[in-house]
Amino acid sequence: MIPFASQRASGQDLATHLLNAEDNEHVMVMDVRGALANDLHGAFAEWQLQADALTNCRNYLYSLSINPDPAHGRLTQEQYRDYVDRVERALGLEGQPRAVVFHIKHDREHAHIVWSRIDAEAGKAVQLSFDREKLMRVTRQFARDHGIQLADGYDRDKDNPDKSSQLSLYDKHQQDTTGLTREQRMELVTELWRTCDSAKAFVRALGERGYMLARGNRPYVLVDIHGDTNALPRLINDKAVRAKDVRAFLEQDFPPEALPSVEEAKALAARQRKEKAIKDKIDREAEAKKELSEKEAARRHAALNKVRSLAQVQRNERDALKQKHRKELSSFRKKRLEHAKRVRQQRLKSRPTGLARFLGRVTGVNKVVRHVRKHRDRKRVQETKKLQAALLNRHRQERARLTEEQKLVMADKKRSLRSITKVEKREQQSRATKALRHARQAQRSRKGVEHLQAIDSKAYEALIGKEYGQASTEPKRDLEQWRSDAGRLTQQFTKVADELEETTKGKGDSKAHDQGLKRREENARKRRRDRDQDR
Repeated sequence: MIPFASQRASGQDLATHLLNAEDNEHVMVMDVRGALANDLHGAFAEWQLQADALTNCRNYLYSLSINPDPAHGRLTQEQYRDYVDRVERALGLEGQPRAVVFHIKHDREHAHIVWSRIDAEAGKAVQLSFDREKLMRVTRQFARDHGIQLADGYDRDKDNPDKSSQLSLYDKHQQDTTGLTREQRMELVTELWRTCDSAKAFVRALGERGYMLARGNRPYVLVDIHGDTNALPRLINDKAVRAKDVRAFLEQDFPPEALPSVEEAKALAARQRKEKAIKDKIDREAEAKKELSEKEAARRHAALNKVRSLAQVQRNERDALKQKHRKELSSFRKKRLEHAKRVRQQRLKSRPTGLARFLGRVTGVNKVVRHVRKHRDRKRVQETKKLQAALLNRHRQERARLTEEQKLVMADKKRSLRSITKVEKREQQSRATKALRHARQAQRSRKGVEHLQAIDSKAYEALIGKEYGQASTEPKRDLEQWRSDAGRLTQQFTKVADELEETTKGKGDSKAHDQGLKRREENARKRRRDRDQDR
């Protein structure tokens, strides 16, 4: 088994890559720990928010892939769990939020574990010094304890370091789009390097195999018919060959300044494959825009059904809450009306009659009673308004609380739907890449070409001739010419300094003026000495 690990950012892109079912026969998210969301896009977004809010950490994720050797069989779930626990203890990631994803690709099972490096309680990122060495030690101990034989590529091959090195993203893109591995390119270029006896024969043979020699950041770069670039010395699989040896072999017939630039070589390759590229583009777009597969359609249909069912449930909740509020308000008003009715009935029963009524009117008691009752009625009306306002305010708060909760839940569902859209877009890109690779392989098979389509030699030679002509017309200046020009400029400067010295005599005898004149004289004498030495 060979572990690959890296500290990285771009959590959304990583989540999309891990959920890509086009490049993997089976994708299974086993565990998401330390996040409110239960999906990868949501969890990685939470961890990025923690990194931005609590720390200045940019690479807030630590991604580890575990690739067991198929020749030694698959690992069990217990073995995976044991290995992950050992890695967490060795790197100090115990208790950190993590996600575990299993893939099966070409009948090969492997696992991806992604940790958040942000310790939310401490407010800092977990330091991961010497993580490669620690992983190597953990892997050896794990293999020894479980009786697993490590793959040949685990230890670096000193005789052939490229054998055990991991493909870069650019190399993987070239391999996916052309169907040619890096080893095949290196084998071809190395063979041509060893068999060709001259630089012209070497460049001609490269052109017949679909490569052009160009000038880039490095002196010699290869540009193929598809516009991909590679440094020529890196494609020669020979430890004895260095970049200076390649330059010494080629610069006599093909000096770097006479070669076309990488952009010009790419433009030439694009013109040569233009007609075929138009048809390939149409075919790739048609392939990418086909109807979703049954698995993808079922996945999107399930997500849409969840959104629709959630919308219906939320609508029912809002209707139920509205009915509840109406009933409460109606019950409150009914109770207050009944209370007012009881008060009126009680007053009617207690109304004085006969002599008591006469005495009350004469003494003014009835008037006092009316004022007291009016005061109590006003207090009761105010209390009713206050209670009704409190009830309505509580209803508003409950509606707002329900609306906010429903927005959060719906946002989570819609975010899951957006995640599915991202995954589908990545899967369409994977299908387009496969279609491009198959189209290029089929084209080579039809033409009987083992490697790449040949470069138009006449157009390439014309481009080299143009660059060489421009390089040859540039004025060449030898060392003596540069010295002569420098001496002439020094003489002119000295003459101007002397004239300035003559014109400034007698125009003041201040100390600052005298010091300025002395500095000018010393500088002029120094320049004359330098000029004499150059001569």
